[in-house]
Amino acid sequence: MSHSVDNALDKALSGPAFEKRIKRRNLRDYLSKIGISVGGLGIIGAVMLIMFFLFYVVLPLFVPAHIEKHQTFALPGGAGEATLYYGVDEYQTSGLRFTQSGNAYGFDLVKGRATTQEMLPLNGAQVTSFTVVNELKSVMAFGLSTGEILVAKYGYSVTYPNNVKTITPKVTYPFGEEPIKLADGAIEHLAVRESDSEVRIVYQLKDSAEIKVMLFSKVESMLSDSIQLEEDTDGSLQASLPTQWLLLDSLGRNLYNIDANGKTEYIDLSDVSSPQVIEQVELAQDDKPSVVRFLLGDYSIMVGTEKGKVYQWFPVRQADNSFKLQRIREFDVSQSAITSIGIEKARKGFAVTDANGQFHLLHSTAHRYLGTEQAADVSLNRVVMAPRANGALVETAKGNLVHYMIENEHPDVSLESLWGKVWYEGYEEPSYTWQSSSASSDFEPKFSLMPLTWGTIKAALYSMLFAVPIAILAAIYTAFFMDRQTRQWVKPSVEMIEALPTVILGFLAGLWLAPHMEANLPGFFAIFIVLPLGIILFGYGWTKLPKAIRQKVPVGRRAVLMIPVIIFLGWFALQLSSPLENAFFNGDMRHWLTYSAGIDFDQRNAMVIGFAMGFALIPTIFSVAEDAIYNVPSYLVNGSLALGASGWQTLVGVVIPTASPGIFSAIMLGFGRGVGETMIVLMASGNTPLMNTNLFEGMRTLSANLAVEMPEAEVASSHYRVLFLSGLVLFIFTFFFNTLAEVVRQRMRRKYGSL
Repeated sequence: MSHSVDNALDKALSGPAFEKRIKRRNLRDYLSKIGISVGGLGIIGAVMLIMFFLFYVVLPLFVPAHIEKHQTFALPGGAGEATLYYGVDEYQTSGLRFTQSGNAYGFDLVKGRATTQEMLPLNGAQVTSFTVVNELKSVMAFGLSTGEILVAKYGYSVTYPNNVKTITPKVTYPFGEEPIKLADGAIEHLAVRESDSEVRIVYQLKDSAEIKVMLFSKVESMLSDSIQLEEDTDGSLQASLPTQWLLLDSLGRNLYNIDANGKTEYIDLSDVSSPQVIEQVELAQDDKPSVVRFLLGDYSIMVGTEKGKVYQWFPVRQADNSFKLQRIREFDVSQSAITSIGIEKARKGFAVTDANGQFHLLHSTAHRYLGTEQAADVSLNRVVMAPRANGALVETAKGNLVHYMIENEHPDVSLESLWGKVWYEGYEEPSYTWQSSSASSDFEPKFSLMPLTWGTIKAALYSMLFAVPIAILAAIYTAFFMDRQTRQWVKPSVEMIEALPTVILGFLAGLWLAPHMEANLPGFFAIFIVLPLGIILFGYGWTKLPKAIRQKVPVGRRAVLMIPVIIFLGWFALQLSSPLENAFFNGDMRHWLTYSAGIDFDQRNAMVIGFAMGFALIPTIFSVAEDAIYNVPSYLVNGSLALGASGWQTLVGVVIPTASPGIFSAIMLGFGRGVGETMIVLMASGNTPLMNTNLFEGMRTLSANLAVEMPEAEVASSHYRVLFLSGLVLFIFTFFFNTLAEVVRQRMRRKYGSL
């Protein structure tokens, strides 16, 4: 028999058929190896391509501005007249220069030559002061030597002679060509603000310390479409400082009288008839201002100094509801004096020229230096930005005009604005703020990623606090104490919860759980006390039952008896809500939290997320941890028990250390899913990008923010690219924690692998 078996084996393991079979097996092994390698490399390549694409979209945010000198030509009208203001059309084909003599020179920016000349209707008077009324609407006012002012508005007419598009500058007069009489004497300093219904005029006559304030109402003529001004109220105050600059904010309520040394009277004009000096402030300490003007919105004051610095100031509300001028930012721009500041008309960016002939581009809120160009070898007199901020005109001391073309798509984003506290106009202090859209046109986007990142971590941590204890303890009991037959029912039942769509969980959490929790808040907190005590009492009572009764239920199935007990205890805790609320919180716990404890309460808050998302994370953590514990080699368990250890001692000393790599992996998998979860936090968190740890306030996560705002983001805009940056942050965040988890898991495996 043995000889025949040997012959059969020799025949089976030799010969052409055997060699052919071995070749087929080796070929399959080789192809499998190649396939697995290609698949693994493909996955790595796909991940790298995703990261590359994210970097590709995000990178333009941090690229500096590209400034290119387009052309240089002679000053339209000549260098003999001082320039008051420049206007540029949005296509950068035509410009307009207003001079001290009252001339308005139109010029062609493409060919670099003067095209038109128009004299303002000054009626023989001289221009003694000038102010911009509204930068966005191209409205300005001229103070005259006769005590009158002329309000003008420039624009551009488009014609098509010989089928060629031609843009021609034009000047109109909103309140008529006849100057408005204010006083007798030359107006040396002037500030004018216009609203839909009124015009506020602040002026100071030559050789006078009195500042006059006049309020005019707009009246539409019944015979024509013209607007006339009727005086309503006037007032005055005696300036304690010799005026060098007179600035009036956009609302006409804050007036700044600034002397040549930068000392400033901050004046409240809320009551025109009775102006009040709020305070005196030094705008340029240890320095001297060389140019002062408003930033876009006419709220922030930009102060350029003789030492090459630019300071940003604006009023800040104090605790007593008063306002004080506050220095917000400092820009160290140049080594020479600042000669002019030009503002962007759509963003908080600005351009600066200095006495060394350099042109600088910056952004105020982002505190970002965007680029510098040498415009000339002499001092620069004036700079104006094109309406779309894609160009600039720079006037040199030699009587030339330099035209720059600018590519500067994302100046409002910087590392400081993304991750640091930023002091925005109108805010009482620096803050982390995400606010990407608004209903008003004078809105400044706020792109801080800190509240979104914090909200992501907050949502994941609160849900893990709920999910991890339940999932890990359930996995330990199911894998180590429960009998095999019951385990075959329990484990698949828990894992089936993972198949529930998260949108359903978010829907239930937002529309059912959140209002139910708000109405029974004390009862939900009572669950954390009633449930543990009730389980302990039930266990104690079970031990007091006769042994015959207890033995009817096998040890591995006794957990099933806890299901109705836990349901009853949860119901009982919720029934205690009203008595507890009446006894300790005057019948309304939410009101008590808000007005007595000083804790803000939102219906959709972190507690709701903890319950809802924690419920979604339990199956993931439970399944992986249970497999890790159940797969601990039986010889280790049996050896421990054989040496006299109890079941708990075996669990703590042998099973958990051996399964710890798998348990840790389960926790990190749960955390990773919590970080990336979208629909639950989108529907149940309130979507408020707040930066706090309050359990009763909501949050907004990176993933939920992407889901909410990406469909409405303009392609290639700063908002669009910042959203991709938040996706990149989420990608790096999960990659970092998964890598960390794998390193820890490998170390734990090496440590306990010898057991």
